[in-house]
Amino acid sequence: MSTKGRVLVAMSGGIDSSVAAVMLHEEGYEVVGMTMKTWDYASSGGTKKETGCCSLDSINDARDIAVKLGFPHYILDIREEFGDYVINHFTDEYLAGRTPNPCVLCNTHIKWDALLRRADKLGCEFIATGHYANIRKENERYVISKGLDENKDQSYALWGISQESLSRTKFPLGHLKKTEIRAFAQERGFVDLVNKSESYEICFVPDNDYRGFLKRRIPGLEDSVRGGEFVLEDGTIVGKHEGYPFYTIGQRKGLGIALGYPVFVSEIQKDKNRVVLSSLEKLAKDGMMVKKLNMLKYPDLIGRKLETVTKVRYNDGGTPALIEQIGDEMKVLFHQGVTAIAPGQAAVFYEGNDVVGGGWITSSFRQNNE
Repeated sequence: MSTKGRVLVAMSGGIDSSVAAVMLHEEGYEVVGMTMKTWDYASSGGTKKETGCCSLDSINDARDIAVKLGFPHYILDIREEFGDYVINHFTDEYLAGRTPNPCVLCNTHIKWDALLRRADKLGCEFIATGHYANIRKENERYVISKGLDENKDQSYALWGISQESLSRTKFPLGHLKKTEIRAFAQERGFVDLVNKSESYEICFVPDNDYRGFLKRRIPGLEDSVRGGEFVLEDGTIVGKHEGYPFYTIGQRKGLGIALGYPVFVSEIQKDKNRVVLSSLEKLAKDGMMVKKLNMLKYPDLIGRKLETVTKVRYNDGGTPALIEQIGDEMKVLFHQGVTAIAPGQAAVFYEGNDVVGGGWITSSFRQNNE
């Protein structure tokens, strides 16, 4: 038995989660590997070959690591619970005129819960993943902070994890850069891992065609929404579109509209099947409301305001903002305009490198029009 404890490691077959498992094994933990099968892409009707975390090749790659190092490896089929929650939410959000973030939802409501349940059954005190983030305990709170490698930092996708779950979570890669991860794998002879390409698509939409996915998932959708109006902010009709679910806030390409100047999707009016277009200047908003909060660094911010850097999407560098919690909502006042604030996306609040908390964007506004 290991003196450090027994840890269940989520292994996708990629270099990050594999190195996380190897590191913990070398540090003296009793490692148990687990690969989660979340989606069977063959059933989606897509045209691209199945790749990424759910493919047979990735499952075999994870198992090979476990066999070489002599620790057990299991495959966990969570396709049913994943589909019922994540994919249904994904389609429902687009039909509601919002832009979903399935990876955040999967992390917080599916993967962590599934891992912890199996960890209990397997006698594991901890779970671990290959995310680029750090975790520490401070003032009786478990706090997530950015990974050392700013280019790979994944703290944005982890804001929704509960305090109870974080108390049993390890992020072995948080203090390392990607170059160090590759060198670590190379030194130990895992050359295939180093050369393996990384997948950045949504796992159940590997061809990146979410419109095609929606059409296949909801028969008759195209016919029911086709022919809605493109309008300007003042209500002027400037054309017809293919249906409101097929557009996202901030979109410029693929609109099929020529007005003599660039226009972007600034609002989706589901009830009217209208898509509002604006210039880039008018696309920017400097306020938003965020609901379904999960607070990490502090239990809450009731009765106080906090200066933060707030992100509105995964690859957003963040914008300085004053946040104020009002009941179960967070009012966010940016110090400058932010383009393409999309209801349905996650907002994450940072104090330095620490994640204060996050939630789901419900609306945006301009402060002088509030």
